[in-house]
Amino acid sequence: MRLHHVPVLRDRAVELWAPTSARRVVDATVGRAGHSLALLGRRPDIRLLACDRDPDAVEFVSRRFAGFGRRAACVHGSYGDLLRLIEIWGGGPVDGILLDLGVSSPQIDDPARGFSTRHDGPLDLRFDRSRGVTGAEWLRRATKDELERVLRDFGEVPRPRRVATAILAARERGELETTGQLREAVMPVAGRAGEPPAKSLARVFQALRIAVNGELDELDRLLASLPELLAPGGRIVIVSFHRLEDRRVKNAFREGERACVCPPELPTCACGGDHAWLRTITRRPLTADAGEVAANPRSRSARLRAAERIPDRAGEAPA
Repeated sequence: MRLHHVPVLRDRAVELWAPTSARRVVDATVGRAGHSLALLGRRPDIRLLACDRDPDAVEFVSRRFAGFGRRAACVHGSYGDLLRLIEIWGGGPVDGILLDLGVSSPQIDDPARGFSTRHDGPLDLRFDRSRGVTGAEWLRRATKDELERVLRDFGEVPRPRRVATAILAARERGELETTGQLREAVMPVAGRAGEPPAKSLARVFQALRIAVNGELDELDRLLASLPELLAPGGRIVIVSFHRLEDRRVKNAFREGERACVCPPELPTCACGGDHAWLRTITRRPLTADAGEVAANPRSRSARLRAAERIPDRAGEAPA
């Protein structure tokens, strides 16, 4: 298993995540700590809290952080629960939060995790193997309508009903316990004409992974808590790898920038129009250049968005 993970858009993410005024920051999806180690090496004035849903990642990073003493800590937990994790660390708000979403290379490369579309292994698909149901268990409980919705909404899978029918037929045969069995069930029916089979299969695995881990719910929880998490001048940097995540981030940033919170049906503003609490730094998402894509093909789909917390006129967080 490959333990190395190349952090996507590392230098640009670190620069935006921790401006010169930052002192306390959070890496909410630390993975193999590529971004965090880069920041800690450059900024001796920074204190950093790292967290991850994957206990294996927490154990690995805790060892890597050993030389930084009290400057760096790593805990087990989800970014959706960041308010509680920061409170345990010493309380908030903080000066910077980084979120590098999706699945990491070590997770994909370990067949036992169930993320790989190429290597056979248990159909697990959980980021946190200490809790929740596995992918195989989720599929044993899913109805046809539920499975079709997940394939359509979370994976943008073409002909989702046809794919759902094939998966449930494999379930009836008792052939849906491993990644290889899922692959065999899906390959004859998944994908668009001319689309590489690997891409078609990846859509299905992505959809099931998001459902098993509740990824979009966790992202929504974090975005809703940003006014409490970020100090004035604090930054939020999010790297996403598919449109479902990127759209949520973009819309949340737009809402934070809205000067008016009146219902759209009102003919004129009645709220005073001074409720913006967020300033978007990246008007367009940042992407990897050709050199990075060549060195790390995973970066091809990465989209980085960043925003900064601003105080209202009273210098308080919005209600």
